[in-house]
Amino acid sequence: MRNAALPVTLIVVGVIGLVWYFGWFPDVDAVTAIGFIAAGVLILAMDGITKTSVVLGPTLISIGIMWWLHDQYRYRWSLLVPILLIVIGGLMLVARSPAVPDRRGKPDD
Repeated sequence: MRNAALPVTLIVVGVIGLVWYFGWFPDVDAVTAIGFIAAGVLILAMDGITKTSVVLGPTLISIGIMWWLHDQYRYRWSLLVPILLIVIGGLMLVARSPAVPDRRGKPDD
């Protein structure tokens, strides 16, 4: 079988060009916000509830929400950053709780 990389690449680039032209492709800020939120959810799903994931997952989700609020509603970063700092501080206090495990528990064999 011959190498089909060039024709497939041309088709993909053409499809991306058409999608971009018709405005069906989301803007960069929307993709960035979705990426932050997806990364936060993925951390919580993959790591479970640990001291690290309780802070990192919701922090990434909060950053994604703040990014979206700034992009869609033009909230100023001078308002969003202090809110984000309060959220991160609260999450760090929650992570100090003895009820939150240090690491993900290993299943008993």
